[in-house]
Amino acid sequence: MDFTLTEAQRDLASLTRRILTDKVTPEVLGPHGSGGFDAPLWTSLAQAGVLDAALPQSVGGGGFGLLEQCSVLAEIGRAVAPVPYLTSVVMGAAAVAFFGDGMLAERWIVPVLRGDHVLAVALPDYGVPCGFTAEADGDGWRLTGAQTAVPSGAFAHGFLIEAAIDGGRQVFLLDRDAVTVSPQRTVDHADAALVELSGAKATVSLGDVGEWLRLRGTIGVCAQQLGVVERALELTAAYARERKQFGHLIGSFQAVRQRLADAYVDVEAVRLTLWQAAWRLSEGLPAAEEVATAKFWAAEAGHRVAHTAVHIHGGVGIDVDHTLHRYFVAAKRLEFTFGGATAQLGGLGDLLAAAPA
Repeated sequence: MDFTLTEAQRDLASLTRRILTDKVTPEVLGPHGSGGFDAPLWTSLAQAGVLDAALPQSVGGGGFGLLEQCSVLAEIGRAVAPVPYLTSVVMGAAAVAFFGDGMLAERWIVPVLRGDHVLAVALPDYGVPCGFTAEADGDGWRLTGAQTAVPSGAFAHGFLIEAAIDGGRQVFLLDRDAVTVSPQRTVDHADAALVELSGAKATVSLGDVGEWLRLRGTIGVCAQQLGVVERALELTAAYARERKQFGHLIGSFQAVRQRLADAYVDVEAVRLTLWQAAWRLSEGLPAAEEVATAKFWAAEAGHRVAHTAVHIHGGVGIDVDHTLHRYFVAAKRLEFTFGGATAQLGGLGDLLAAAPA
């Protein structure tokens, strides 16, 4: 494969960075543990063409794909920007575009591309039983169950929900009015939600696309984590070049240099495994093993780089009002989204064991 970024990837990343640099301010981010969605910023990204660029032309998009979406997500991670690009575009809108029809695109995708609506996706983590069940009911289905900490659920207008049915699974589309939503706070934002259904009527199924969504979502998490740890390392290296202790710059201490070097290797591991897995998915090649590998590194390296950044910053590293703290909590959240390092290793082992000798 070729690791060189395409022109579209570079252009989209540059545009996204300019917008986020101008608009993601401490006031936008708000106090620690609050917010999680900046509607004006979401609209600005839509108006600039960032939201629709990486969707098929058949639904009004720019005709690019997953690789370009990952470039956008990396920039969102760098800025710890409070926008639901992963759930709304990379997962939700893309699933409707690939598995729905024109009427569904008009109903669910167009409002997202205008920056008016948000989609949330309720998928269990790898190896976790499905929290919802569905039963056929006339011209539709009745869904029952619950799932906690659904990303972007607190402010979503629509939900893609995977439910067990007839020995398999399907993904259903539901309007917010059909769903009981209880907002929740995660480690960094107040954007998640407990989603509950009690015989809710669903008339739209995208079919058995849960694994498709899970693979794309996991890659998206890895891309966002790349931006988080890359920027955290930059901030930490800059701090080590200016902070003095015992009359010397702390960057001159061997232990600090070693921690920074290890963090650099970790960031590059996230980068390389991400692009390998994303490329295979974008080419329609089998990628389950590569995705698990990339998520392992995003989780394990995310943990190490986040802690290195805090340790080198010292006391300010644990100050919830300091910029670095946002990167620490973002890295920790992304570490466990769709399964942490241990879960990924277990899944990877299952894949390798099932492969023909």
